[in-house]
Amino acid sequence: MTRGQQAAPPRPGLVKAALTVAGIGLGVTTALTITTETASQFSAPGGQATFAGSLTGMVGTYLALMMVLLVSRIPFVEQTLGQDGLVRWHRRLAPWPISLLIAHALFITLGYAQAARTGLMHEVGTLLSRYPDMLTATAALGLMCLAGVVSIRAIRRRLRRETWWAIHLGMYLALAISFAHVVVLGPAFVGHPFTQVVWAAVWAATAGLVLAYRVGLPVVRSLRHRLVVSEVRHEGPGVVSVICTGRHVDRLAVSGGQFFCWRFLTRGMWWQAHPFSLSALPRPPYLRLTAKGLGDYSASLARLRPGTKVMVEGPYGTFTRHAQERQRAVLIAAGIGVTALRALLEDLPAGSRPVVILRATRPEDLVLAAEVRELVQHKRGWLHELVGSREQAAVTGEALRRLVPDLHRRDVYVCGPEGFVTGVVELARSLGVPDEAIHHEAFAL
Repeated sequence: MTRGQQAAPPRPGLVKAALTVAGIGLGVTTALTITTETASQFSAPGGQATFAGSLTGMVGTYLALMMVLLVSRIPFVEQTLGQDGLVRWHRRLAPWPISLLIAHALFITLGYAQAARTGLMHEVGTLLSRYPDMLTATAALGLMCLAGVVSIRAIRRRLRRETWWAIHLGMYLALAISFAHVVVLGPAFVGHPFTQVVWAAVWAATAGLVLAYRVGLPVVRSLRHRLVVSEVRHEGPGVVSVICTGRHVDRLAVSGGQFFCWRFLTRGMWWQAHPFSLSALPRPPYLRLTAKGLGDYSASLARLRPGTKVMVEGPYGTFTRHAQERQRAVLIAAGIGVTALRALLEDLPAGSRPVVILRATRPEDLVLAAEVRELVQHKRGWLHELVGSREQAAVTGEALRRLVPDLHRRDVYVCGPEGFVTGVVELARSLGVPDEAIHHEAFAL
């Protein structure tokens, strides 16, 4: 049987160019805001506060658009930075637009109150009742703040993924409904048609990219491949493989270690897509994912019926052989992290002599172990199974030095629960493995 095409390799040059364009855009946004402010406007009562509100609003909105673009799954960006990298940058950037837009609301209210010589609370009532689109803008800011609050780690962990996801959709709605407010009332726009045209073009480009890559491309890809569930196979305690069949699977460019966002068109599952790694390279007409029932959605996979239609987004992820810096590698996985590792192992060249370390609490938790053993043998590598409690079979520095004597000459791939991945990555660094040779994929539980 033939396998599908390989995914495109990373293109850091294009990403650097995109970052340059984004930086230029930020500079242009700032410059347009400053140059449209006249000396008389600035020196008038409330002028300084209003200018500060205009500047924070423009920069905050621009950064909010960039934040959305980071997770719009533009292919060449995702292929280079990976989903984990994009999400990290998204989280780092998020506090800035939200903080700046809150400052915008406060400065504008203060500036208008000073200009009207009224109290701050009186001016709040005036703005909400008499200015067009101000109520929708306030609602938009509230949606943004809510999305920011539920992303705080301590709160995020207490929410179901479905709840968090639904709240985050509000960010798109917030940006959409605030557009009219910005153009109609923004001091940098009133009487400045050129600024209005430039800003409208930025918004249109952002919306176009999001719709193209988050909606259009997945729909086109799903219609082309017409995937359906063929079989649901139990692999271990709480673990199932979902095997799908489709058309032209050989044209699906994917590398071992990547994942898709899967949407199963059945009751209770059709309205959301969840990320699951392929647990094997495509073998036309088959695709296989393997998952553990850790949440409502993943637990529902075991109840899927043959014939269920499937939509996919992807493939995504840089946990692939394209990231490899050195000739040989060590692959380390815990629990269900073996899925991405097994597909990555299959994708390595024959005779690549990998070292594979699997960590599990019980022997029955070593899912896909027979397939991994066969692949390790084919690649002329070594397999180590660490089975037992964390105290009995931990991945420690001593264990790594013993199991992988040439660790300093290998790339390190780590996949599994977030805490496990973080610990092994820090351990690899402490043993002298440079960051560029460490690749990881964490599964959030």
